[in-house]
Amino acid sequence: MNPHGNAHTLVQARRRDSLDKRQRALTALTTLEQQGKKITHAAVARTASVSTWLTYTEGIREHIEAAQRRQQQSVPQPVPARNPSATLRTELELARQEIRALREERDQMRQALQYQLGQQLDDLSATALSGRVDELTCHNQRLADQLRETTDENTALKVRIASLDQDLAAARTSLRRMIRNENTAR
Repeated sequence: MNPHGNAHTLVQARRRDSLDKRQRALTALTTLEQQGKKITHAAVARTASVSTWLTYTEGIREHIEAAQRRQQQSVPQPVPARNPSATLRTELELARQEIRALREERDQMRQALQYQLGQQLDDLSATALSGRVDELTCHNQRLADQLRETTDENTALKVRIASLDQDLAAARTSLRRMIRNENTAR
């Protein structure tokens, strides 16, 4: 299997996911504008269930800015009095929700990547493993042949050593006799 094929599949999936998120952001923008709600990057992100940074990217930012200009030109609606601490609590809760959503998305992407890498390893392992087994079998056979040759050489050397030991013993015995004979002849 082509290891680049899986990478291509991941890139395509990422591209589709990105296009889907961009479309959701534009749809959310249209919905907020039709409902007369205040257009902000955070509101669009929250409504579309996408990250806020996506709303600042080229292709989305321009639409949001245009909608904000249209809203400013229309009749301003009375803004209800806000409690600053309630607003902060709401923003904090929204930030927490976004963090949870981003963590879930990260975990899903990590899991998908692990699965894809596992598939690549499995595919590579099956073909590489059979090649490695053949390589190790050949290497094992060479080592067995070398062991056999070395064992044969070792046996021949032991026989030769035994023969040389006998020759040496005979030479010593002969030398002793010669020395004795010479000492007795004197």
